[in-house]
Amino acid sequence: MYGRGVGGLLSWLWLCGLVVQPASGAEPISFARDIRPILEARCLKCHGASMQAGRLDLRSRASALKGGERGPVIKPGDPGQSALFRRVAGLEKPAMPIDGPLARPQVELIRRWIEAGAPWEGEIQSSMPQPPANQIKVPELPSAARSFWAFRTPVRPQIPTVSDPRWSAHPIDAFLKKEWDARGLIPAPAADRVTLVRRAYLDLLGLPPAPEQIDQFLRDPSPEAWPKLIDKLLASPHYGERWGRHWLDVARYADSSGYEHDYDRPNAWRYRDYVIRSFNRDTPFDRFLLEQIAGDELEDESTETLIATGFLRNYAKVGFREKDNPQFRFDYLDDMIATLGRGVMGLTLHCARCHDHKFDPIFQYDYYRLQASLFSYVEVDHPLVPRAEAEAYSAKLEEIARRIQPLQARIREIESPYREALLQEKYKKFPPHIQEAINTPEHRRTPGQVLLANQIIRTTSVSSAEFDRVLKPAELAEKKRLQEAIRALEQQKPPPIPSAMGITDGDYRFAPDGPGDEPAPGKGVKQEAIEGSFLHRGPGRYQPPPAYFLHHGDMQSRGPEMRPGFPLVLTRGNPAVELPPAHGRTSGRRLALAKWLVSPDHPLTTRVIVNRIWHHHFGRGIVGTLDNFGHTGDRPTHPELLDWLALEFQQSGWSMKRLHKLIMTSAAYQMSSAFAPESNLAKDAANLYLWRFRPQRLEAEVIRDSILAVSGALNPALEGPPIFPKLAGDVLKSMRNGIWQTQPEGPQTWRRSIYVYRKRGLPFPFFEVFDLPDQSLTCSRRNVSTVATQALTLLNNEFVVEQSRRFAERVRRLSADPSEQLVLAYRLAVGRVPDATERALGLRFLESNSLEDFTHVLFNLSEFVYLR
Repeated sequence: MYGRGVGGLLSWLWLCGLVVQPASGAEPISFARDIRPILEARCLKCHGASMQAGRLDLRSRASALKGGERGPVIKPGDPGQSALFRRVAGLEKPAMPIDGPLARPQVELIRRWIEAGAPWEGEIQSSMPQPPANQIKVPELPSAARSFWAFRTPVRPQIPTVSDPRWSAHPIDAFLKKEWDARGLIPAPAADRVTLVRRAYLDLLGLPPAPEQIDQFLRDPSPEAWPKLIDKLLASPHYGERWGRHWLDVARYADSSGYEHDYDRPNAWRYRDYVIRSFNRDTPFDRFLLEQIAGDELEDESTETLIATGFLRNYAKVGFREKDNPQFRFDYLDDMIATLGRGVMGLTLHCARCHDHKFDPIFQYDYYRLQASLFSYVEVDHPLVPRAEAEAYSAKLEEIARRIQPLQARIREIESPYREALLQEKYKKFPPHIQEAINTPEHRRTPGQVLLANQIIRTTSVSSAEFDRVLKPAELAEKKRLQEAIRALEQQKPPPIPSAMGITDGDYRFAPDGPGDEPAPGKGVKQEAIEGSFLHRGPGRYQPPPAYFLHHGDMQSRGPEMRPGFPLVLTRGNPAVELPPAHGRTSGRRLALAKWLVSPDHPLTTRVIVNRIWHHHFGRGIVGTLDNFGHTGDRPTHPELLDWLALEFQQSGWSMKRLHKLIMTSAAYQMSSAFAPESNLAKDAANLYLWRFRPQRLEAEVIRDSILAVSGALNPALEGPPIFPKLAGDVLKSMRNGIWQTQPEGPQTWRRSIYVYRKRGLPFPFFEVFDLPDQSLTCSRRNVSTVATQALTLLNNEFVVEQSRRFAERVRRLSADPSEQLVLAYRLAVGRVPDATERALGLRFLESNSLEDFTHVLFNLSEFVYLR
């Protein structure tokens, strides 16, 4: 629309108020007086001596006319066709300069200068201090940066002195009582024991207690009954299923790759099972982090630690072949940094990818040092068999691949003369604006056309059958002979060995076309490919590839090489940035990163994990923003308690089970949720200071698991490949790519919800309606909504209706008397007996409705889906 002629452009600019009409007889434009100062002040820091973003150099007329990656930026005499003017005028995106627009008179000077032919005297030697191209200035940390509460190393505070005996016996209670007294808040009374036992089971196991389990607890009136119950629950294998699910949200775990192709990740489940086992055996949290970040670099490397590296590999992945767009690799690195930042350190470190963090003292320099610690990663499927067996398996596959490669190269040679014509026919099916984007020379495409063209070209391919229809008979016969030879070789492949999705260090570069047919995206390709993995197998120690500072986060604007390191504001002393393991196959950079994260003087790691565990017990963290302890996050309501818990956790061996018991044995955890005095509501309506227990809506998985447990259908089998519960036909039809295996409804699919296949492109509908988070991003805290579709799901969902029927059958087997059935159903569903009103209403309901209807009603009680 713009730039079709100078007159048209001027009219448009005039209407927008961008044209400043020169006064009659105005001086001619002078490059030295008018243009050079603008370029020096606003343009040369990105397109000058120290760097040339987009390979554009604006220091001379020749280099400016030559242009950069997208071609010339100045067309003398025609500002409407000059990208330089269009960018500074905001007519094309991204608008320039990147750090803010020019003043309107400056934009008009550039327009008049180009219109006058872009005269230029000499070259510009910038007067601004520029670091050499291979160096970067270490930023200076503001003197007050470390004075912010989150960046100070925790100091163990004194436990407050409390006179009230109810609140003086436990350190947590003493800290809370101090704040209640200061604010005039009245703490709630203790919850009844039936409420407590249900609370403990749902909290630690994610399952409701059976009536006999409740009775067992109630029969023991001793003060030790509650601690003994906690110990019993923490020893259950179902504890790992419940609390491992919380960590899998942080780890953005899924069984598919996401994005438009959503390929299957057939070995991802091994990481999920590793997490469950780690929680069950109470792996110290510092060791848990070491294994996940650098499990392949530990001196005691094992099958478990190799599986653990799936943590960093869990990122969502675009497309089949990463080499099609090298930018994706930097996106995956950014995802790793975001996950470590938000999930482990409670900071939005990824915000410093393109510029210094806007609110926290985190620099681009910090970001790219951290990226250098991770940069040498490559994707790998770790074999879970002895090394000799794995090497023999790999050697056989490589030998078959070598024999297949020339056969497939010949097939591509046969098809090559027809490929472009067939693609052009396919492109004709797209709307005209897409065809125009594809047919426009790459250097002339607008940013919008670049996105359109790349998307269509990347996802459009010619299938083997389409080639067959146009090949000459002799070519087709030769192709079929080659394909038969390929099939014969592929049949010689040995059976797959067990393996785990993970990472290690390697020499990252983009692989040449592999030996196999290039698959049509989403057609016949179900499983994610691993590319760019060149493992270090040669003599000598591994040397990591160089990582660079990227100006504005642009991979084409490479700055100096970066050494690994950590954010300045969080670093104390001079921690090691490389700890090369004895085996010599990796750099030890990830190991150094992991050890820095769990070092005693790190200000955030322990604070973040104890705050996260506190949140899951109480429904809100001491810091409400679990993944943002920075300046834009919430301040802690009880800063001294947070530091006391962090140091207690660290000094007690980083044991999560010990922390659970510490929290749950406090009187605060045992308070009632049914308490709301007006004075408290006036002073702290949001219950920030925890004067009562906070009711919490159960997560989607716990609701499904509770339904199965109460109906008696729950299959308690642990670990293993994912399950595929039944999906409605219309939902299955909406699935374009990836997999969803059809499994009959029954014990095989009635396992715990943590084992349900996590498909990024098709979230399980029952989970989604109850606020399943985005499975492509690290999630610290799930959203909790109350919407009509939740009630409709519990009323109409086929699974819920079926389990209501089984629930009724279970009750009938226990009693034929309606009054007893009523009590049994209540005890199974919500752990208590009905009161007189509920009993009367229930019996009246059963007079005109079935027991199946009544059990279905119980699944729809608010009390059933809430922890109180």
